[in-house]
Amino acid sequence: MADPESTFLFDGPANAHITVALAHGAGAGMDTPFMAAMANGLGDAGFRVLRFEFPYMADARAAGRRRPPNREPILRESWQAVIARQEPDRLVVGGKSLGGRIASLVADEAGVLGLCCLGYPFHPPGRPEKPRTQHLETLRTPTLICQGTRDPFGTVDDVADYRLSPSIELHWLEDGDHSFAPRRKSGRTTDQNWQDAVLAMVGFINRLDR
Repeated sequence: MADPESTFLFDGPANAHITVALAHGAGAGMDTPFMAAMANGLGDAGFRVLRFEFPYMADARAAGRRRPPNREPILRESWQAVIARQEPDRLVVGGKSLGGRIASLVADEAGVLGLCCLGYPFHPPGRPEKPRTQHLETLRTPTLICQGTRDPFGTVDDVADYRLSPSIELHWLEDGDHSFAPRRKSGRTTDQNWQDAVLAMVGFINRLDR
């Protein structure tokens, strides 16, 4: 496997007390407008933010064509390799959709400070009866999940039926889809929801660091 540090992007002060590591979603890399907005917002709040890419995405970038995600063991190994380069008790892990889900699978074992999931894929679109939540029932790591209220991977109504650990805090983005974008008729904008998500993460991380 390629050294994940070769694909790191950094935001925020290098000497920050807390580092936030973010991984991308299944279909797009670490430099999308969504990922940049989250990283820039956290960096402006004083956290050191690193973004990285899973091997399949780094390969796709090099080859100039899409690649399917790696199998779960490789995705987990990628996250573990990133965490190994940090101080876990000063590290918050997470990311967009797939990136956040894989982070949630390694967080307890890694002993990280916290977990932030952005658009968690609670179930395949349109299939709330097929949840990906078993490990979330017993998750010990303090966790924030920011979720659009109409996310096809888990709406407000869908998630209300799931058993989730008391360590998990949900923050809902009004009328947001899987990337938190609202419909025009909602009266909200994507930037407002992105800023809302950043503020929720900043508050959550600051509470962890007391």
